[in-house]
Amino acid sequence: MSEAVNGEAVDKIAALAKSAADLQVASVSVSGVGLPSSFPVAFDRRQGGSGLISLKEHAEKWRNAPERKRGVARLATLQSFIDLANRHKDANSVIFAQAEWPSPSLTAIINYNEAGTGAARFGDHRFVYPFPMTDEFKAWAGQDSSQMSQSEFAAFIEERVFELADPTPGEADMFEKILRTQFASPSRMMELSRGLQVNVESVAKSGVTLQSGEGEIQFVEEHRDQRGEKLIVPGLFMIALPAFIGGDPVRIPVRLRYRVKGGAISWFYQMYRWKEFLRERVIADLDFAHDQTDLPTFEGSPE
Repeated sequence: MSEAVNGEAVDKIAALAKSAADLQVASVSVSGVGLPSSFPVAFDRRQGGSGLISLKEHAEKWRNAPERKRGVARLATLQSFIDLANRHKDANSVIFAQAEWPSPSLTAIINYNEAGTGAARFGDHRFVYPFPMTDEFKAWAGQDSSQMSQSEFAAFIEERVFELADPTPGEADMFEKILRTQFASPSRMMELSRGLQVNVESVAKSGVTLQSGEGEIQFVEEHRDQRGEKLIVPGLFMIALPAFIGGDPVRIPVRLRYRVKGGAISWFYQMYRWKEFLRERVIADLDFAHDQTDLPTFEGSPE
């Protein structure tokens, strides 16, 4: 009985040894750009075996460090973008800029294709700064060219008074000639807001355009239709506020418009060429990133 058991055990061990012998590991030599000189494979010759087996996926399970740096980091500020690019950059890293509205961004590609030789690299280790918009600029852009009632417009100007600015002499000279009207100071815009609030229940009798490019509205109280109060409306004012979180202020001239119809008045404003001013801000930040990282910069989208 003992001999039979021992004989069975020997047969099983022999079968296992034979099975192991039928699973062979070999090294395959290859040549080509980006390929190793050789790589291991296994060939399963056992009955019902699967034939050629790649060992890479099995080896990956035992990896204790990444094969290479890759992934996309999204940064909240320009300075963080610059600092992280400086931390990881190499001789072939680059920065791309998408400067156009509505999705301006900077993208640093750390493992970009090599310069000179043109050798390809993976290009999958990236940092993105998406120029997050401030709530203040969203408010101005969101109402651009949208009509508001008199009370809505008065409240809007009063709420955003700290974003109004005086034009510089150069800005006043340039834009007053181009737009053929005059700038209003922040204090004058506040006077306008308060004047609108006073006359919010009044009827707008007429509106005329003055030689200066300003508007003149005459209000008549409903119970005193023989008396009117004139209100001078500026044709142009300046706003200065950060368009992007943590960024420098953008200065944009704004044209003020109104419409009188049937005693009711509606207001709207138009930010003059504001998308171009935002583009200029993005390009200025791209230049700053270049100066701080010493990386080549390109305007457009990477492949």
